[in-house]
Formats: sequence, C-alpha cells, structure tokens
Amino acid sequence: MWPPIVVVRTAVLASAWLLVAFQPPLKPGPRPDLRVDVPLVLIPAQVTTSLGTPVTTLGKENFQLLEDDAEQKIAYFASEDAPLSVGLLFDSSGSMRSKIRKSSEAAAEFFRTTNSEDEFFLIEFNERPKLTVPFTRKSDEIYRRLLRTRPMGRTSLLDAIHLALEQMKDAPNPRKAIVILSDGGDNHSRYTESEIKGALQEADVQVYAMGIFQSEELGKRPREERGGPRLLGELAEQTGGRHFPVENLDDLPAVCARIGAALHNQYLLGYYPVNPVRDGKYHRVKVVLQAPADLPPLTVSYRLGYYARVE
Repeated sequence: MWPPIVVVRTAVLASAWLLVAFQPPLKPGPRPDLRVDVPLVLIPAQVTTSLGTPVTTLGKENFQLLEDDAEQKIAYFASEDAPLSVGLLFDSSGSMRSKIRKSSEAAAEFFRTTNSEDEFFLIEFNERPKLTVPFTRKSDEIYRRLLRTRPMGRTSLLDAIHLALEQMKDAPNPRKAIVILSDGGDNHSRYTESEIKGALQEADVQVYAMGIFQSEELGKRPREERGGPRLLGELAEQTGGRHFPVENLDDLPAVCARIGAALHNQYLLGYYPVNPVRDGKYHRVKVVLQAPADLPPLTVSYRLGYYARVE
C-alpha cells in the first residue's frame, strides 16, 4: 500500500545530483546541464526525511513527473556524484562583526564535504559585492581569504547574486550552486528582488542559504533586513535548493555539512515533454513522490520550472 503522495518543490535545469545506493549511474548518459536547445528536460531532485537526512535508495518507480499538469514519462533515471561549480557568497557587512569567526569556521566545514574535482569562487559583499577569489579547486585559498575579512558597511545581497550568476557563465563544471552565508536581507543593492528572481529562473543554478537570524537582533533591524528570512527562503525554493535559518552560531558547522551532503546526494530525472511545441515560455514542473510504505514521511526538492527553446 502506498502512503499518501507527497508533493514538494522542484529543480529543472541541471544543477545537482546524487550518489544513490543500489542505483548505479547509467552510462553513457545525457549532460547534467539542461540547455534550451535540447529536447530532453533534466531534473535533479533531492529526497530527505523530516530531519533533513538524504534518502538515496529510491527507484524510478517512486517518482512521477508533470509539466504544466500533464504527466511525463521518465526516460532517464540516474544518480551520480559529478563535479560541482560552487560560488560562496559571504556577507561581510557591519552586522556580521560578531559572527565572522564562527562563520568562517563553518565555511571550512562545508569545504570538507566537497570532492577533489569541485571548483569554487568567493564573493564577499557589503556596500558592494567583490569577487575576491576566482574559480579554484583549492578551497584552502578561500578559507585563508575569509580569515582576513573585515566586516563593514551595508548589505548588497542581490547585487552579489547577480555577480555570482555572471561568474557561473564561465563555470568549468555543468552542475552549479550558489551557497549564501548572511545575517540579513538586502539594504544596498542596485538590482531589485524581481530582477534577481527572473535571472535565477533562467539560470542553471541552485541556491542554498544559511541565514543567521538571531531573534533578539532581527526584531530591532530595519524592515529590509527583517525580510531576510523570506528573501533567502524564496530564492532557494525557486531554484530547488534550501534555506537553513540559523538561530545559534554553534549550529553553523552542522548546517554547512548538511548543505554539502545535499549537493552531493540527488537523483537525476529526465523526460521528453509530451507537448513538443517549444515556445520560449516558462513551463512549470512538478515532482510527485510515491515513497515505499516502510519509509518515514519524505520531502522532495526540485526547481519549479524552465524556459523552453523557441522554434
């Protein structure tokens, strides 16, 4: 007997897959990055328990795909821990002054979860974003830079995301993710929230965020900064990533480790759309999870949709 169907948010353009037990990767397979000039739509999907533990033992029969409410046949199913291109966006605004040391240590914990072929860049943002470490496989370069960070000024989070998306155009790996570590919303960007959300809809990038939102501080901040949890949550959800609100700084290393596990533990689902007409429009995707009865309640995360090619 199947338990109640669980439907959650999604990931369409390729950004992250996963090492799945009992399900060897299919080779040769399609590129993991979705481009609008190919007919196959690829969806990286992460399945977790209520505690956030990745579930890696499911098969193709446990997933159902819909595009614009029309059911799609899963033509490709695989799991594989392929190399990642990761942009770390590190908040160096003045409000981070008392959190910099533990935040830097937490970032080091994230890098311990990565693979030797993963590549990274670092963007620090306060009054304006700055690329302080370009793409490198040497994560210790980023850590050493973070140890020299001196917090000051306001928070240009949206501008930092825009700069990260520009860097991702030259990403050496097809799977891409932005990891944000910040303690507030945006109060000093040129780009608007709607502009950045639009850019993320067109990008092949997942967003994972750690928002340090200590309740005694957040209530005293301006409205823009109080909106930080909502903003980070919406950006992550839209791209099939996740937002982890952090109340206690001591929890940061564990959260970083969870994000690392999430990026390296995903299923890859592919389908050829039932409706072959490519109109350049945004198409919504839904993943329905039909989990075995012996598993606890599960959640599946994925990108909400993709832009079709124009014919």
